Amino acid sequence: MDVALGRELFGPDSRALLEWCQREHQATIVAWHTMSNLFYLLSAARSASFARSFLSGLLKFAIVASGGTESVRHALTMRMADFEDALQVAAAISANANFIATRNVADYRGSPIPVLTPAVFLKRFQPEA
Repeated sequence: MDVALGRELFGPDSRALLEWCQREHQATIVAWHTMSNLFYLLSAARSASFARSFLSGLLKFAIVASGGTESVRHALTMRMADFEDALQVAAAISANANFIATRNVADYRGSPIPVLTPAVFLKRFQPEA
């Protein structure tokens, strides 16, 4: 969202993370429901054609993690304030993700998968130039 909407405050780290994802084939996983959330938010902020274009670009390097009934059941058992965040964790688990990258680290307390901000992720995984 930060990159798609040009959010200056968060853009540089998010943009660098997205560029890393584009270089690391098969390393990026996006939850199924994130695609609909992104489409809705980007359509409202920009346009439906912009949203479609952004999602099409994302699908050139990202794998979509689908979650079924068991993933939703698992999310319902998580002690997280935001159900959508619990769905993100459940999707990450179903896809065997190693990390979740988000600026919203505080809402992921209790996640069984480590959660890193884009800046921390890049410091850990991006080689020095």
